[in-house]
Amino acid sequence: MDRLRPRQRQVFSGFSKTEIEKMEQMHKESRQPINKEFFQKIARSFNYSSARAGKPIVKWTEVESWFQNRQRDCPSRVASTTDASKGVPCPKSAPSDEAKESSQMPKGEKAFNLSEMEFEARSSKDGAWYDVDMFLCHRYLPSGEAEVLVRFVGFGAEEDEWVNIKKDVRERSVPLEHSECHKVQVGDLLCCFQERRDQAIYYDAHVIGIQKKMHDIRGCRCLFLIRYDHDNTEERVRLRRLCRRPTY
Repeated sequence: MDRLRPRQRQVFSGFSKTEIEKMEQMHKESRQPINKEFFQKIARSFNYSSARAGKPIVKWTEVESWFQNRQRDCPSRVASTTDASKGVPCPKSAPSDEAKESSQMPKGEKAFNLSEMEFEARSSKDGAWYDVDMFLCHRYLPSGEAEVLVRFVGFGAEEDEWVNIKKDVRERSVPLEHSECHKVQVGDLLCCFQERRDQAIYYDAHVIGIQKKMHDIRGCRCLFLIRYDHDNTEERVRLRRLCRRPTY
């Protein structure tokens, strides 16, 4: 897994006010290279949002166009990959008093951004999984457990969060294709897109039943009975709401 001003320019008319505000925030705070991958991550976060249900999908090129227009309005902003990729030091106010900061990155050192892989992290605020934009720094608790400070895709620095590396960080879940429904078995751990009136986010769930149906022009029509791990509630969902772990 939204966070201001009316704009005086021609931009993709499909962007909502909230999406524009979010891009404004990211434009001001981003420390990663402004490239195709950056635009794709933003577009994906918008398309995953429940607020975009029933609306046209956002293309990464439309996000790129918005940033290019914004860049022209702020010529003083350094937009080169070299400068934009400079790391963000750990905020001094972020660590808790209980944590031992012996492994905090030295001042001025680059934040490590594993751009070759995509990760997701579980937020302690709601127990849901969100895409990781970048890892900022890490620390060790007195217990010896390691934590990493993450920035989530589509969120600003105010939403950065310390998470347990071993328990709450993993390679990003992969959306299931219609042709892959036969791979899903009872007992499998999946990441399910839970849609509620006030939120739509990803939670871990186990498959406890499968109702096979004939596929049609729309693709897989099977129903999967899942039980969410965080609250043990059950729900029947279509394949489109399920993501698998990278390896079975």
